[in-house]
Amino acid sequence: MEFLACFLCFCVAFFILRLKSKARSTSKLPPGPKPLPVIGNLLDLGDKPHKSLAAMAKVYGPIMSLKLGRVTAVVVSSSAMAKEVLQTNDHSLCDRTVPDSLTAHDHNEVGFAWISVSPLWRKYRKICKNTLFAGKILDANENLRRKKVEELVEIVRKSASKGEAVDVGRLVFTITLNQLSNTIFSVDLADPKSELARRFKKYVQGIMEEGGKPNLSDYFPVLRKFDIQGMRKRMEIHMGSVLELLDSMIKQRMKQQEMDPNSVPNNDMLHYLLKNEESDAQIDQNQIINLLLELFAAGSDTTAATLQWAMAELLRNPEKLAKAQMEIRQVLGKNKPVEEADIPRLPYLQAVVKEALRLHPAVSLLLPRKAIQEVEIASFTIPKDAQVLVSAWAIGRDPMSWENPESFEPERFMGSEIDVKGRSYELIPFGGGRRICPGLPLAMRMMPLMLGSLINFFDWKVEDGFEINMEDKFGIVVEMAHPLRAIPSFIV
Repeated sequence: MEFLACFLCFCVAFFILRLKSKARSTSKLPPGPKPLPVIGNLLDLGDKPHKSLAAMAKVYGPIMSLKLGRVTAVVVSSSAMAKEVLQTNDHSLCDRTVPDSLTAHDHNEVGFAWISVSPLWRKYRKICKNTLFAGKILDANENLRRKKVEELVEIVRKSASKGEAVDVGRLVFTITLNQLSNTIFSVDLADPKSELARRFKKYVQGIMEEGGKPNLSDYFPVLRKFDIQGMRKRMEIHMGSVLELLDSMIKQRMKQQEMDPNSVPNNDMLHYLLKNEESDAQIDQNQIINLLLELFAAGSDTTAATLQWAMAELLRNPEKLAKAQMEIRQVLGKNKPVEEADIPRLPYLQAVVKEALRLHPAVSLLLPRKAIQEVEIASFTIPKDAQVLVSAWAIGRDPMSWENPESFEPERFMGSEIDVKGRSYELIPFGGGRRICPGLPLAMRMMPLMLGSLINFFDWKVEDGFEINMEDKFGIVVEMAHPLRAIPSFIV
């Protein structure tokens, strides 16, 4: 009895100390809206969390905390706080909070963007750096990108001759998809008007939307096995369809290689992945497929979304469009394709792309990070295992960093040293730190190349009777809710 009494006293004392410790820890959390019982601040997110969180940051400050069900989340919404997360404390905040939907097909265990910093993650990064995004590789593939831009212009030329409207986002998505598939497989994955292209875009957008939506399973782990909102089930379908397609293409290459090795391309990414010459960068076939899934999904959808936003902003601001066209025509002449070597001579075109990325970062909250250990930032504590969100959308519209932040003004970048490479924390559409988007070098070649060619070969207007709707829809990638349709015409 004496032992039992002592044990009970110990348990009570331990419980009280735990409560005090928790209270002390909680008191150090950044400020934030008062949570409701059980659900916390989930209702505060709404259907467009990037905008809701930006509005809350104006009340609670550039670093704030929320309780999302059982999850403690810390949101940073200023360049100074972003630097603390992405640079100063990158080593402690570089883990990932993985949405439950992305556990479909066990992608969370092998996906480059979602796994922890680990030997496998380092292999993925080395493969991307050495075979896809290295400067010398990009230079070697310049003719491929030029060819795809020529195809883009030719498709638009046919629409212009008929006076037909162009679905800008869909067209750019398909051209970008084919550019990536040529780099990886040496083949076009889809004809712009094919059913395959339509389905692939549908599946990729489904992955991005389901992966970015608020999900009860993420905030109440006990509910994960039930998948109440059906998000993991839908992700199984979207992701499974893309994985099946990629798997079939890999098997086709392997069969071709067995039958006639000399007929197989020897300079694309798949050749390197299957050859696996470097022992320190070997990955198995399942890892190859999942890596390619992310490259296709992230590379095609983000580029298409950004180009569509850029075109929409130019059509809404015709004086900016005219200024960009004038620069290109003065440097290159009318009806001349933009070459990659021309881009440094087109500062206003580069400024248009940066301004589109500032106002419409494709991944508005970046990918969620997780604290490996307790971290102190600005006298506040980010507890271990807390989810950390960096609001690129709010940072790009922060009035402390930008004059007239809601206005589309490419001129703000003329003569400015601000870039998107993760060194200027007021403009971080690609993230920063060790988990910066590896596709940044390719994206910053493709976007001005495609946009410059579209506006140099053609004049553009919105369909009669229609207005440009700038409403967005939230997902991992923030898309235009209403696709941009514009009519091209030949330059007189």
